[in-house]
Amino acid sequence: MASTAFRIGGDLEVRRLGFGAMHLPTGPGPVREASLAVARRAVELGVTLIDTAYLYGGGANEELLAEALHPYPDDLQITTKVGVARSGSSGEWKLDGRPVMLREQVEQALLRLRVERIELLQLHRIDPETPLADQVGTLRDLRAEGKIGRIGLSEVTVDELNQAREIVDIASVQNRYNLLDREHEPVLTACEAAGIAFLPWRPVAWGDSGARAEVASVATALDATPTQVALAWLLGHSPVILPIPGTARIAHLEENLRAERLDIPPLYRDRLDRLSEGA
Repeated sequence: MASTAFRIGGDLEVRRLGFGAMHLPTGPGPVREASLAVARRAVELGVTLIDTAYLYGGGANEELLAEALHPYPDDLQITTKVGVARSGSSGEWKLDGRPVMLREQVEQALLRLRVERIELLQLHRIDPETPLADQVGTLRDLRAEGKIGRIGLSEVTVDELNQAREIVDIASVQNRYNLLDREHEPVLTACEAAGIAFLPWRPVAWGDSGARAEVASVATALDATPTQVALAWLLGHSPVILPIPGTARIAHLEENLRAERLDIPPLYRDRLDRLSEGA
């Protein structure tokens, strides 16, 4: 059975199976009450890592989590992301890693989350129009000022990760990765070698129907759901993987978290390992 805990940055201990808050509706009325209930249930069930971002509603998702969970339990870590902003002219979202923007977004995140320090702050994307050293250097400065505790990156290559690590310690990487989509396996390998947490987004996405049938057959054999198989596979695939599946339904949340107890025997794991070859 895979370990259920991981120390991000070597010292920030969290439960490996976390929760992605992106799918929680933030509107008023019953939908908001339902979202608040899901967030609270996640913490009741022992989740200690919740992922959000400024991009998720322009800060509305962060405000929702604060409404649901503040004052936070001592062991709960809410990680957020900065570096994407609305264009002043068109209102469309675009990458913006300028130091002034990163600073502003971190300051606003502190206010929305009602904290004095964000223990894990991730750069949502590297802005190609701003030097990487300026983007990562700004986060390093904010860490030195005590406003963030650890720095992470999202959707990076091995080369970009290495460049960033020459400037500052990187505690986490959040790339797209799942049972059938292993494009970023080299990045995962690099994270594994360095002890960097790897937070796969879209952790339970499927590929073609044939692949889904294979996952479904394994799920049936193990008396589990395909989603649970996908999450359990991630947990067993690498000790640095911290899946953050998202949902807006309590039943689905509970199903996801039960994946932690699912042990996939070597015979079935071998079958799942081979799925990406034809994906």
